[in-house]
Amino acid sequence: MFYKLLAKINKAILPSYTKKGLDLSKASKLQLAIIGWRYYVTTKALDKN
Repeated sequence: MFYKLLAKINKAILPSYTKKGLDLSKASKLQLAIIGWRYYVTTKALDKN
């Protein structure tokens, strides 16, 4: 439940680089960190356990 709430907050606050068409090979370290954080929270929110 915590991760689902956190995923909703991330969606509202953090930028979506997929919609912007960001090339991962040209992304900055901060952008990669945001992508990694969003991935981590999303996978935890979808986890059934």
